[in-house]
Amino acid sequence: MGRKEFEASIANGRHRRLAQMIGEWEGTFRLWFQPDHVACEAPQRGTIRGILDGRFLLHEYRSRFGDDPIEGVAIYGLHLDDNAYESAWVESFGTGTSIMFSAGPATSEHFNVLGSYGDGKGGPRWDWRTEIEQPDPDRLIITMTNISPQGEAARAVEVRYRRVLGAGL
Repeated sequence: MGRKEFEASIANGRHRRLAQMIGEWEGTFRLWFQPDHVACEAPQRGTIRGILDGRFLLHEYRSRFGDDPIEGVAIYGLHLDDNAYESAWVESFGTGTSIMFSAGPATSEHFNVLGSYGDGKGGPRWDWRTEIEQPDPDRLIITMTNISPQGEAARAVEVRYRRVLGAGL
């Protein structure tokens, strides 16, 4: 697809819908290592801005795990040719020294991608699902799910953001 398709998408299509996430955000970060036990709950602040004329979103954020600071960066996009959401994610806590690349069909109403990571011991890879929902203009919910090689899914991270009013778009 060419420039005209992108211009239509940014004017009144799915890129425009993604652009509604642009802004300053604050909220709560929750982390689970076991299904019924929250291992961490901490404040999180983030900024989402458009880059490359709105083709992609850049999400930069900061939180904590106990006394340890967490910093992260993600690029979110919609690949028009493949009709797929895509992301590249790095974080000082969750991804170590790797970049997690994720993708998923752009058939759902919200951003939904699947990536994978190794266990560091040469075993089978685990899947990692990232979903971003925007129930209204001033709230974002980011949910990350860990999926074992056997297909067992468990919530791993949830960030509930609210827009920082007065920060502008």
